[in-house]
Amino acid sequence: MVFGVNPLAFDDLKRLPLIEFYEEAFRKATGVPLKVIPPGEPGQRLALSSSGNAFCALVAGTPGGCAACLETQVRVVRNAARKLATQQISCFAGLTEVAVPVMIGARHVATLLSGQVLRREPTERDFDIVARMINGGANGDWEKRARRAYFETTVITVDRFEAVVQLLNVFAQFLADYAERHAIAGGADEPAAVAIAKRYVQAHIGEPITLAQVVEHARVSRFYFCKLFKKATRMTLTEYVGRVRVERAKTLLVDPSLRISEVVYTAGFGSIPNFNSVFKRHVGMAPSEYRQTLRSPSPV
Repeated sequence: MVFGVNPLAFDDLKRLPLIEFYEEAFRKATGVPLKVIPPGEPGQRLALSSSGNAFCALVAGTPGGCAACLETQVRVVRNAARKLATQQISCFAGLTEVAVPVMIGARHVATLLSGQVLRREPTERDFDIVARMINGGANGDWEKRARRAYFETTVITVDRFEAVVQLLNVFAQFLADYAERHAIAGGADEPAAVAIAKRYVQAHIGEPITLAQVVEHARVSRFYFCKLFKKATRMTLTEYVGRVRVERAKTLLVDPSLRISEVVYTAGFGSIPNFNSVFKRHVGMAPSEYRQTLRSPSPV
């Protein structure tokens, strides 16, 4: 049997409690905001946290500033999507934004958008230039508030900025792996028949698995089970089995002493061609290439 894999999408990721937790933890630990957004270009300027950058908010409230801020975000997100790599860009006011693509296999499923920080200590001359470019401080109160917010903007040194980018890349990889594992794990609120089926599949993943076997084990009708399983997991049983097999293979590939052929049969794939096809479609690279990436350090 050839096992397909139903691809995860942004909607699957955004339901994970982990995202909101990490966004807040990242801000508290680094002083830099973070927002996980869909892979497409934003249609309007995005605040990167609930509190946001006060200076950016003030600038975005002006006609010229709003368009410029949106253009900066669109450019950095667009570049990350095109190059499928971490991108950074500075706006006209000197604030840097960073976009990191979240990749599941060869698919771009989300983007980590962060930044809105200065890379060096601001000066009065810097602010005066920015204020003139915006031409939005129509009254003294706006300029007073903007000046205060500008000089309160987080300043990141070169070393610290590199560390922030590294953390973003680490989280992008972790989020992709976590989402994959979460998709095949059992949930506390899922129907009993679905939980039983998942446990059966995971316990017998190295063996041939049929729908008839799983239905018999779950003690429900075939029609009811298929409808229930699809509703609870957004996958068919065949897609679920394929996903579990691929995740098992990824774990086995960590061990360099195991031959590819051993991984194939231990993970329950019936043949090497089938394994190569499903693995590459799901992970975005051949098993041998994936194993090589495990030995190579990740770039900053």
